[in-house]
Amino acid sequence: MSRRKLLGVASAGLVALALAACAGPSVAGTDPEPTASTGVAGPDFTGVEPADKITFLSANPGGSQAVTQEIIDAFTAETGIEVELQSATSYEETAQKFQAAQAGGGLPDLLTLSDVWWFRFYMNEQIIPLDSALEAAGISADDYVPGFYADYTYDGAQWGVPFARSTPLFYYNKAHWEAAGLPDRAPETWAEFAEWAPKLQAATGVHAYGYPETAGYAGWTLQNLLWGYGTGWSAEDSFDVTANSPEAVEALTFMQDSIYEAGWATQAATSAQTDLVSGAISATILSTGSLVGTQTALESAGNPFELGVGFLPGGPVESDRVVPTGGTGVSITAGVPVENQLAAAMFIKFLTNPENSIKFSAATGYIPVNANADTSALTGPNPLAQTAIDQLARIRPQDYARVFLPGADGEMALAVTAINTTQADVQSTLDQLAATIEGIYTSQVEPNL
Repeated sequence: MSRRKLLGVASAGLVALALAACAGPSVAGTDPEPTASTGVAGPDFTGVEPADKITFLSANPGGSQAVTQEIIDAFTAETGIEVELQSATSYEETAQKFQAAQAGGGLPDLLTLSDVWWFRFYMNEQIIPLDSALEAAGISADDYVPGFYADYTYDGAQWGVPFARSTPLFYYNKAHWEAAGLPDRAPETWAEFAEWAPKLQAATGVHAYGYPETAGYAGWTLQNLLWGYGTGWSAEDSFDVTANSPEAVEALTFMQDSIYEAGWATQAATSAQTDLVSGAISATILSTGSLVGTQTALESAGNPFELGVGFLPGGPVESDRVVPTGGTGVSITAGVPVENQLAAAMFIKFLTNPENSIKFSAATGYIPVNANADTSALTGPNPLAQTAIDQLARIRPQDYARVFLPGADGEMALAVTAINTTQADVQSTLDQLAATIEGIYTSQVEPNL
């Protein structure tokens, strides 16, 4: 099994660090012939004229339907190519609609696929390798923040382009912090926050922390806690499952104890964001893509407190590389006319150019994906956005077990739900999770490697 390859240094003042790309199973195409450099085919766009109309299936992440439609209208005005936006309510519904269209017809020409969905469509050969399409549209890998672009690099080819990308952030109620006499910053470690929590509770009478709702990608955010303890859902850059390792049991026992023994945390039932805005908790972890929505919710509530954001806390073993990336990219559908694929690539270039990358981020809170974007246009009006950009220096590629195993993220959420809401035994719950994850790997992924 191939490993992640080290990329170069990020550019355009966003962040200067080396980031890792995915490498994995080889899947050869049939038309045209596979290239010698990648072993993966891409459509031949020689002499092709773009289609006059294409369809774009999107979950509109971060409440982005309006701003996406604005970008579509501008693209049509500039190129004459019409783009029909087909909306879904979630990443899951997007994937379900795409799968249904494979049999029922009406395939979209391009679509948004989240970090946990694109790989299964890659294995099913339902999206195309993008290299020839990107070249035909004049798109370069250098146009994008390397760590985001690399998340869709597999088998030496590109299977998606970053679009609505994020990391989790630590969100906190500054008024509660002040009442407790705490420094105006996020805790540097979870151990430090465990020391702060009783002070917060004594000063406010509410839980110091709310774990994000388990339906909201618990497997994603809890990578931070697991990595801080020196482990993960799987070993780094590997399908080796470590979800029930001693370190994982220790990490998630800390989580459970914060609810049942120490009593300073709670498990959000519906929305940690709502709990934070209402003052029912003092802090939580939310996506950077929730930043603008949280600020808007506070404004609607009459700005009851000033919002603070900070880096994710570190753990007893690891304090730096503890931040997962997340969000969605844009892929082009296999099985649609090559003219549509070319028009889709042209739209991707426009959708993610420097100006529209900033426009989209300003409307949602997602991190600009274009490396040439002027981030001051974003952080000037909204200084909290700078924290999300600065935190890129601490990101780490996600665990294979979460992003490459179909359905594993949902199994992680079920395990966390049992641990946090029924006080299930941590060791036995994680043993069962590990067995389930390994079963997914051996039955659904390993045969394709």
